[in-house]
Amino acid sequence: MDIVRVISGTAKGHKLKTVKGITTRPTSDRVKESLFNIITPFIMDSEVLDLFAGTGSLGIEALSRGARLAVLVDKSRECCDIIKENLVHTKLQEKCTVYNADFVDIVARMAGEGRKFDIILLDPPYNKNFIQEMLKILMKNDIIRNNGILIAEHRIDDTLPESEGMLKIADKRVFGDTVLSIYRKGR
Repeated sequence: MDIVRVISGTAKGHKLKTVKGITTRPTSDRVKESLFNIITPFIMDSEVLDLFAGTGSLGIEALSRGARLAVLVDKSRECCDIIKENLVHTKLQEKCTVYNADFVDIVARMAGEGRKFDIILLDPPYNKNFIQEMLKILMKNDIIRNNGILIAEHRIDDTLPESEGMLKIADKRVFGDTVLSIYRKGR
């Protein structure tokens, strides 16, 4: 397995701890670099929600590149412990909140608190049609700002809708059997 590292920004080059075993599937450096090349114009001073955060690699990368704050969510206690270690190692813990919870509960909580995010990162387990349900839940709870972006990493054989509510597909990138689907929220 590749070493997971921060590619750019204030924590560039820091190696991140990963969870042993096959319960997580860290985003490859190639996919992560492409993802951040696409969203770079949106990162500075943004608020980021990283659902299914795993090791925290994507949220930490966003913070390293200038996001104002990040909320990282994973239902695995082990993943959350590793995320917290990675945040201390990269000295980004002050800008981040980590929740050990199911994504549905956190989305409802964020909506109840009136929280909205500029960037939402979705990298769930590769289960067929799971992201489609997540998109519906996210739109129902309205936690993404107007002109915000949502990036979903999924398998090539998992077809996502062109739109869900005010979210419209803006770009799609294919890397072998992995796809990044980028949505923008219109007004």
